[in-house]
Amino acid sequence: MAMEQADIEKLIKAGIPDAKVQITDLVGDKDHYAAIVISSEFTGKTKLQQHQIVYKALGDHMGGVLHALQLTTFAPK
Repeated sequence: MAMEQADIEKLIKAGIPDAKVQITDLVGDKDHYAAIVISSEFTGKTKLQQHQIVYKALGDHMGGVLHALQLTTFAPK
């Protein structure tokens, strides 16, 4: 079962309300995505901690319906 880009964005924004999110379908199969997420919640956190925040927002979808997510995270400057 595939997942729509808009659904991924909604989940991330629900878990990280100030997030700016850009989602790209890498191969057109709605199963392999890249996401750029920018949030003030990432300030002072390591990349691992930032990614964990995004994975928490995605919940059980990650590794299930959402098979692969190439993740890039930033704190605003």
